[in-house]
Amino acid sequence: MKNTQDKLSAEVFQAAAYIKEIGRGKEGARNLSRADAYQLYTAMLDGRVSDLEMGAILIAMRIKGETIEEIAGFLEAAENRLHNLQTPNTSQFAPIVIPSYNGARKRPNLTPLLALLLAREGVPVLVHGLEHDVGRVTSAAIFSAIGIEPSFDVAHAEHQLNRMRLAFMPLQALSPKMHRILMMRKVLGLRNSTHTLVKILQPFEQAAVRLTSYTHPEYQLMLDNYFRQLAPHHRGIALMMRGTEGETVASTGRSQRIDKYYMGECETLEETNSQLLSEPESLPPDITADATATWIQNVLAGKHAIPVNIERQVWHCVQLAKELKINSA
Repeated sequence: MKNTQDKLSAEVFQAAAYIKEIGRGKEGARNLSRADAYQLYTAMLDGRVSDLEMGAILIAMRIKGETIEEIAGFLEAAENRLHNLQTPNTSQFAPIVIPSYNGARKRPNLTPLLALLLAREGVPVLVHGLEHDVGRVTSAAIFSAIGIEPSFDVAHAEHQLNRMRLAFMPLQALSPKMHRILMMRKVLGLRNSTHTLVKILQPFEQAAVRLTSYTHPEYQLMLDNYFRQLAPHHRGIALMMRGTEGETVASTGRSQRIDKYYMGECETLEETNSQLLSEPESLPPDITADATATWIQNVLAGKHAIPVNIERQVWHCVQLAKELKINSA
């Protein structure tokens, strides 16, 4: 298998035909089939697309927008090149996957609190994201301030999941090939399709509950159609919500709508609260990693109350992880 992949990596991919289809502008561009999207993203991951062609592809897709068939093909290619994780069969919960690619800009990043609360309930939780992001406070930085170091390989992540029910894997470790494409943003100045893909990755061999979020209405519509129509049923449950500064943790103010997708069906678990809830009396005094980490540790120790919306999100996740484990047995 490795020799085959090495051979594929050495072959130059002729991307011009694909660029011709997707690069005609928003009105004139044609969509790729799922199979073509799979072939294209596979070549991009394997380094068989030149930097010039890569830039053209990423900008063309940004202008055109992705269809659910394209997202399905891209995601299949990406997940076929992951080293899948496993959790112990003795766990009574299916694992939960939390992407963290936005961090804090104005409000504290409470994704680590969500992950730690779930782990405390016994649920295996994998958080993946970026270690560093200029101008943002990443979950990686907050975990580090708490004393939870990243896992740079699958074996260490599985050890952490067994030992403490929580692991953080940087994308560079989980999928270095996707990380390379994601980092093209620094060259092009624009987000690309990989920013969507990392938020819906499912890196476990077994069914899992994956949390995902959106920031723009067009992505909500696209992901809604994907999870209803094309998401493989055996991969588990997806929970989708509007992001809290892009993160998949419930806001401490106005609660977001949370939709559950399973077996092609959608169920709304939480409705948007039309009234802005008063903020908890205690929140981190600033958004820095150290201040957020200290506050999270105080919440876990019972010195501060768990924000109500996050507490409800934890409850839903725990119930679904337990149900999915039973249904997947």
